[in-house]
Amino acid sequence: MTNEQELRHTPLHRAHVAAGARMVEFAGWHMPVQYTGVVDEHVAVRTRAGLFDVSHMGEVLVTGKEAQGYLQHVTCNDVSKLVPGRIHYSGLMTPNGAFVDDLLIYKMGEEYFFVVVNAANTAKDFAWMSDRAKGYDVEVADASADWAQIALQGPRSLEILKPLAAADLASMKYYSFVRADVDSVPCIVSRTGYTGEDGFEIYSPPDAGERIWYAVLGSGAPHGLVPVGLGARDTLRLESKMALYGNDIDATTTALEADLGWIVKLEKGPFVGSDVLARQKEEGIQRKLVGFETEGRAVARHGFPAFVGGRPAGAVTSGSFAPFLRKNIGLVYLPDGSWEPGTRFEVEIRGRREPAVVVPTPFYKRPK
Repeated sequence: MTNEQELRHTPLHRAHVAAGARMVEFAGWHMPVQYTGVVDEHVAVRTRAGLFDVSHMGEVLVTGKEAQGYLQHVTCNDVSKLVPGRIHYSGLMTPNGAFVDDLLIYKMGEEYFFVVVNAANTAKDFAWMSDRAKGYDVEVADASADWAQIALQGPRSLEILKPLAAADLASMKYYSFVRADVDSVPCIVSRTGYTGEDGFEIYSPPDAGERIWYAVLGSGAPHGLVPVGLGARDTLRLESKMALYGNDIDATTTALEADLGWIVKLEKGPFVGSDVLARQKEEGIQRKLVGFETEGRAVARHGFPAFVGGRPAGAVTSGSFAPFLRKNIGLVYLPDGSWEPGTRFEVEIRGRREPAVVVPTPFYKRPK
């Protein structure tokens, strides 16, 4: 067991402890899993707003004359379509068309990109990206220690952040960003998130993290803003069918199998893994990540086996009670012929095979 004292602390660790959060180990960090309860925090984000500490995420800077060409080579989305101020979701690919990681790419300038990667994968991603930068006129730098990051999510987010930010937040499009002062601190503010709600992610210098955290909480108090831990972050992203690396995607699942074909831009030209993905697109895939609901009260969790027609067919990748939808939902890779909504199968839960049905995803989509 990891000693608590050996775990890494974000710049907001003291604030979480002071608030009485239940703290757990996550990817080598000592993080809040909940404050008042997962269900309450989840519903707060869907109906009002929630504030997350995501400072454990990694940031990698890619700069140089061939920065764009290099990112075109190692990721599957089309970086050439980005303009300064815009962001896209993409995959850092293996030669097999699977995921080293999923990530966000911010285009800061023509030769300057800001890449946000998963906390658990930061060291692996940086090593992978550095190794493949050889031969390119590019510099790859791990800048994770330079940033604190918080995520303000929920329908009241704009009202809460507006009094604090020196920027026209209302005109910001989804997946755009600006450099702006927040509570007089120079920050990067993006209209992104991992919950399916409208919201913003704020990157600040680490020593200003607490100041911004408390300023946003103060501005949000009249709107019902609450701090939210990792527990609700997971149920929120599952309701919105946002993939979790290590559960739903990894180095064994291709982007097409993961139902993420919309980020695979084969027309941009060859990239790492593109030959495998092109072949899969032409020949068809043998399995696919789909959403399901279980019909009984039992919850299907990660790793529980699935059966189609009585035969083993894979395992649940994510599963939970959905606090806002009030259903038991999950994600699972099922074989060809079992993907259509309405297809019935079984999940083994605590030794019993429970009925489940494939349903359309995302399970939840916020009203426009």
